[in-house]
Amino acid sequence: MTGSGSGAGVQLPAWAQATLEGSPPSPTVLVLGGFLTAPAVYRPLVARLRERGVPEVVVANVWTMDWLLVPRRGLGPILTRSGRALLEASARSATVSLGAPVLVIGHSAGGLTARLLTSPSPFAGRSLNAHGRIGAIVTLGTPHLVTNEGRMGSRVGSHASTFANREVPGPYHAPAVGYLAVSSRLIAGRRDGSAAERQAWGVYQDLLADPEASEVAGDGLIPVASALLPGVPGIVLDGAAHGQWPGRDWYGSDRFLDAWWPRALEIWQEALAARARAGRDSLRARELLGGSDSGNRGF
Repeated sequence: MTGSGSGAGVQLPAWAQATLEGSPPSPTVLVLGGFLTAPAVYRPLVARLRERGVPEVVVANVWTMDWLLVPRRGLGPILTRSGRALLEASARSATVSLGAPVLVIGHSAGGLTARLLTSPSPFAGRSLNAHGRIGAIVTLGTPHLVTNEGRMGSRVGSHASTFANREVPGPYHAPAVGYLAVSSRLIAGRRDGSAAERQAWGVYQDLLADPEASEVAGDGLIPVASALLPGVPGIVLDGAAHGQWPGRDWYGSDRFLDAWWPRALEIWQEALAARARAGRDSLRARELLGGSDSGNRGF
């Protein structure tokens, strides 16, 4: 398909052309699950995304046992499985989303995995540098900032977050990749509060130590200060639970999904537009220099 105004022989990908014409495709979504989860727990989220017009949703094939083996094997195998899921999502996008870069939703530790997938530097012996396949990263209750390595979950988060914050800090690949960090105020942890408040305070301190704080807000597991990523747009929900706990609505429940999904979609579309414009301008420049055989490079 010939790029708009870019001259004969120079082509834009179909998704880029459609985006520049004001009709971007609907996104293919990749869901990267959280610590100790399994793909099946995200079936309700998959159904809700489909109800909102998402044509394809891929859930990474990462299971509870994979997380339990992290202390012995490290995060490398999880990153590999997540990378394979991204390849699958990209293939499905070619069929239903004009091949557009994927919108990635990372729940909890899955948000760190999403960021690691974009790193140009090797992590756990793996260098995926897959940001070209990703149009946006949306994190739900992800521990981006971790200071305590006391328990297993904290060790997992600390190692990954330290690397990600060094190698791909904040909105590292913007504007070609969009970013959104979603957190929640469900339970206020108080050092001198009720039993439940003291328990929450201890959980939050175990992840992001702030001994001087008398009160810390969080989603029951991840404090707000940990789940927001510096330099990245953030949404703080009121009342969303970290996970799918009995009697609680979580980030992926209908009422909370509708609070962040429209913004996530908007951010993904903005990133597609930025990438399409940059690609179009690059192709035009190459053509002027006699490089009209460059095809779709740059996308």
